[in-house]
Amino acid sequence: MKILVCISHVPDTTSKINFKDNDTKFDSNGVQFVINPHDEFVLTRAMWFKEKQGATVTVVNVGNVSTEPTLRKALAIGADDAIRVNAEPEDGFFVAKQLAEVAKNGNYDLIMAGKESIDYNGGMVPGLTASILDYNFVNACIGIEVEGNKATVTREIDGGKEVLETELPMVFGGQKGLVEDKDLRIPNMRGIMMARKKPLNVIEPVAFENTSKSIRFDKPVVNTTCKLIDPENVGELVDLLHNEAKVI
Repeated sequence: MKILVCISHVPDTTSKINFKDNDTKFDSNGVQFVINPHDEFVLTRAMWFKEKQGATVTVVNVGNVSTEPTLRKALAIGADDAIRVNAEPEDGFFVAKQLAEVAKNGNYDLIMAGKESIDYNGGMVPGLTASILDYNFVNACIGIEVEGNKATVTREIDGGKEVLETELPMVFGGQKGLVEDKDLRIPNMRGIMMARKKPLNVIEPVAFENTSKSIRFDKPVVNTTCKLIDPENVGELVDLLHNEAKVI
């Protein structure tokens, strides 16, 4: 089985986020980047298929040269090789188009991705990729087993879980719960050394025009004021919530 794992290069959640050029671009200065957490769960599950079923695992990212350390970390975790599509991922449809092209050329059986990236939270790339490829698609998944050409997938739904069976090839969107946090892998020295020798292929993107663009970014308004109300004065609290906060 050939598995393609899509990796997003995202800011660490502890990083301080700023914007530049009149709030039109993300400022990456001083920001620590990591593997998108949803993608890390998926990559860990792909390693299970590699170890238990002999699958080959390729990781892919759409980005410039700055994303290569993230791909090298994925290689150190255990992926066999990596592909970087040399383009700025400014549009979800553009990214999906590039990933679909890689998947098509590599003849992969299973394309695995996190359900969304934690930077823009668009949640569109896995579904768009499946649509372009005309592959089966299941999102928000917390479990997957593959036997032959059949995949049994568990996903979260409102109030419970749903188990589905589908055929390969397919696109799989994973999330937290796919593996336990304790099962996430930290690259060891041997893995890091081996990752230096593994192939990291850089390819140029297929021609495709972005269908959308970011106009401006706004940070949440920080409200530092706090009013304390006497617990006996319920009327004042209701008045403030209604007339000032306008939440009731």
